[in-house]
Amino acid sequence: MTLSEGRLSHLAHLILKVLTAEGLAKVTNERMFLNAVKDALTGTLSLDDRLDQLVRAHMPRHALPGSREWDVLYRKLYEEERRKIGDR
Repeated sequence: MTLSEGRLSHLAHLILKVLTAEGLAKVTNERMFLNAVKDALTGTLSLDDRLDQLVRAHMPRHALPGSREWDVLYRKLYEEERRKIGDR
């Protein structure tokens, strides 16, 4: 999934607002914090996209998208691929 710069910025500002309002973080440089949050969101979303592509490539042809079997296999393969990436 790819988000526009505006949406990334909006999410980063929401995260900043919540963290500071709840007293969970003290941010001394907002611009640097916002850029770090945007980078983290972008990295996470691109990882999810790569995992989705890997899983879909390994799905058996007999499993029909949307079926219960497909959903179960997809979740299983997704978690396996995520663990593999985490072990690196």
